[in-house]
Amino acid sequence: MDHTDHTTWLEIDLNVIRKNIHLLQEITGVPIMAVVKANAYGHGLIETSKAAVQAGVQWLGVARIDEALELHRAGIQAHPIVLGYTPPERAGEAAQAGIRLAVYDSQVAQAYADQARSVGKPLYVHAKFDTGMGRLGASPEGGVEWMRWLNSLAGLQVEGVFTHLAEADDPQKPTTDWQLNRFDALLSGLESAGLRPTWVHAANSAGALYFPRARYNLVRTGIAIYGLNPSARAPLPEGFRPALTWKTRLTSVKIFPPNHGISYNYRYYTRAEERIGVCAVGYADGFRRRLGNVVLIRGKKVPVVGSVCMDQCMVNLDDIPEAEMGDEVVLIGQQGENEITAEERAREWETISYEVVCELANRLPRIYID
Repeated sequence: MDHTDHTTWLEIDLNVIRKNIHLLQEITGVPIMAVVKANAYGHGLIETSKAAVQAGVQWLGVARIDEALELHRAGIQAHPIVLGYTPPERAGEAAQAGIRLAVYDSQVAQAYADQARSVGKPLYVHAKFDTGMGRLGASPEGGVEWMRWLNSLAGLQVEGVFTHLAEADDPQKPTTDWQLNRFDALLSGLESAGLRPTWVHAANSAGALYFPRARYNLVRTGIAIYGLNPSARAPLPEGFRPALTWKTRLTSVKIFPPNHGISYNYRYYTRAEERIGVCAVGYADGFRRRLGNVVLIRGKKVPVVGSVCMDQCMVNLDDIPEAEMGDEVVLIGQQGENEITAEERAREWETISYEVVCELANRLPRIYID
């Protein structure tokens, strides 16, 4: 698909996102919470959320209340839940908009309840427990009494209980089973006390796929709905596909003599007469300033040479004499029989695919295919 009115852009296939969600529904057999924080992992918050709802999702997980309010203003018909911290001063906004909040601290919970009462609407909360992540969450030991107190707060409706798995993307490690054992002990206590809430969730994408016992009655899937592997040790099953392609184009093709410096600080010199192209993408778009990058042009992998600039980078075109100004360049995705995956790009950059896609700049136009 050639978008001649853009120099650098993303193509997001919403049908792929819906199909990935349907696969998750078939595999897990429980409702899906689509995690759409960080601009839906770079895929675009609103359009991705709409596609998720079309696929049957009723829960949308975000990190911050501003993301949840954006969903509310867009009229997305699903329950947004802020999985991270929300300042108590904004709990009234959440109550009025029907936004669910995570709660894990007594002082904050009390402030949430006060805010909810002040606006005259109940605030639905999900109690978070730290079973081993070492991040947000109350201790599961003593959790029954804490939940009893939480349920006593006028203004709050305790709708769910959850935890987060630290090493589900490394299924051979014992950490996940240890965490789930702690969580199950808490749930057993809550059940006996008549305090177990409606919704129980623990599994991220890897947990949902590799630990059936972690599914409970809701799973929080992020990376899998976008068709990216949770990790090399926890790949997606057959049938999942990446939804995102990242493209730019050649904006110049020139021939340089031997020993000519290319780009800032001359980190590259031509070795002979070389054909050098300029691509309209740079580190301000999320294309990292690393040596050793490759891109696809006319179906072939070609090296990026010299320093990546803020808005541009240079490539060696000696192996593609037919390349010309205006040609489409693929940074993530398939072109001809070759492909550069987000996972491959992450290996080049010594990071994870999550970071690669989350760093795709907001200035990149997102073209939705439906």
